[in-house]
Amino acid sequence: MPIPPSLTPLRLPAIASPMFPTSGPDLVVEACKAGIVGTFPALNQRSSEGFRDWLHQIKARLAEVPDAAPYGVNLIVHKSNPRLEADLTICVEEKVPLVITSLGAVSELVDAVHGYGGVVFHDVINARHGRKAAGAGVDGLIAVAAGAGGHAGTINPFALVTELRSFFAGTIVLAGAINTGAQIAAARLMGADMAYMGTRFLVTRESLVPEAQKRMVVESAAADVIYTPNISGVAANFLRASIAAAGLDPDNLPSAEDMDITSEASAWRDIWSAGQGVGGIHDIPGAGELVARLREEYRAAMAAAAADPFAGA
Repeated sequence: MPIPPSLTPLRLPAIASPMFPTSGPDLVVEACKAGIVGTFPALNQRSSEGFRDWLHQIKARLAEVPDAAPYGVNLIVHKSNPRLEADLTICVEEKVPLVITSLGAVSELVDAVHGYGGVVFHDVINARHGRKAAGAGVDGLIAVAAGAGGHAGTINPFALVTELRSFFAGTIVLAGAINTGAQIAAARLMGADMAYMGTRFLVTRESLVPEAQKRMVVESAAADVIYTPNISGVAANFLRASIAAAGLDPDNLPSAEDMDITSEASAWRDIWSAGQGVGGIHDIPGAGELVARLREEYRAAMAAAAADPFAGA
């Protein structure tokens, strides 16, 4: 169960996941400085030129931190993304260490990233998608299990990791309601190599979302998260209160085609996504402060696991 050498040094086996429209240079840099992989979607910048500018900012700031963890970029690999070719070219030219692909696993893209020594991880919600991505040559599979924020799957994390590991020897990253260092340890113990954390990093000072959205997450519980395809056309988790605030009935949503939202992008800006782990989030720390806490929790959990009386039975 390897973590690629190019994704070192790490001080915690975790990735702050790329969130639209949440992740920007400040969140990425602070995550990397603290010792985990920081990432952002290329489409969080409105143009490819702006995307390149963000990469230059991130690289310059991290160059001043010798032991910083690497950063990564998310690319939407789908015909609906007109910027894919341009943004991939920029990733190759700038030698982005980690490229995370969504909505399509393409061997040509993997080859392009491997050509400069980069690594490709791909989002999957089931074994069928995992096999396709493995066939395209990706280095890692991100197991987006039930309860994850954004476009989540419906499969239990134990089941999903077990199925993926049965045929994939690369890196497996687990996503879905992971908030604490103990939960990162649990992900490792169940067979994943790394944890993928979105909602917990959405609620940090560096996050680009409005303060009202952060406060809504802090005040929410798992029951306040609705899994529906009726917002963006693809099943995802959204906060019930944000749906109501947009003037919609959370219990009687029209289809995505009938939704009075001008685009998928505006859907995500106006109706807020979060994972089922919201009930375990109670504060809005800085990203570096959060990672330091996660590291202490992780150490304690792994020490407790090693000391468990059944470990040596």
